[in-house]
Amino acid sequence: MLDHMGVSVRDMERSRAFYLAVLAPLGYGIVMEANPPGGHAYVGFGAGKPEFWIGDAPAATGHLHVAFSATSRAAVDAFYTAALAAGGRDNGAPGLRPHYHPNYYGAFVFDPDGLNVEAVCHLPE
Repeated sequence: MLDHMGVSVRDMERSRAFYLAVLAPLGYGIVMEANPPGGHAYVGFGAGKPEFWIGDAPAATGHLHVAFSATSRAAVDAFYTAALAAGGRDNGAPGLRPHYHPNYYGAFVFDPDGLNVEAVCHLPE
């Protein structure tokens, strides 16, 4: 089981605003922020404890896909709408993905740094 995950971003304020908007429909908010003297700035998002971190440390290269669990299909739809409004780019509109399993309902967007971010609900409608 994954306890938490962190990714590097190029523009901290832009990414902070993006993730604050797109994770709100999933019940996530900012739980912790750190900017130690001489260090890198970090923001932790979660619902109670930080589970997803962004930071201004040097960015890794390559593909990354992050999927967040949603409690309903409506939350997936709200995530997608919020992501596009916050500057995300479409990578797969909300809908069923039966090739994964019959109730897999997901939406995919690219964040400001091109990371593939998904919200998924595994429950029947």
